Amino acid sequence: MENAANSAAYTSVQNADSQDHRRFNMGSVLVTYKVFPEDIVENFDDLKNKIQNIAPEFSAIEGYGEEPIAFGLKALLVQVKFPEDKTGIVDEFEEKLAKIPGISQAQTVMVRRTSR
Repeated sequence: MENAANSAAYTSVQNADSQDHRRFNMGSVLVTYKVFPEDIVENFDDLKNKIQNIAPEFSAIEGYGEEPIAFGLKALLVQVKFPEDKTGIVDEFEEKLAKIPGISQAQTVMVRRTSR
């Protein structure tokens, strides 16, 4: 153990509590929403534009997908990245989504933390 204590790779209690952690940025929260249209939609481009317009300035739309529901009805999946230090933003954005004309319901289906 004596050799390990002298090596540069050894971490002790004294050097583990360094100030280096302050230079790292906070992570992000990646949220996937499922958006149900009121009727069958062939092209989601108009809806995507409306969603982009209500996105908070500090968020980023990471991507879209489609999920078949039944009888030609598809849901739009929206993946949004938020900074993890903003509280309540996930629910606020979901409520804004549900208020867009042409949307019957929006729900959060997945939330995960990412370091990017």
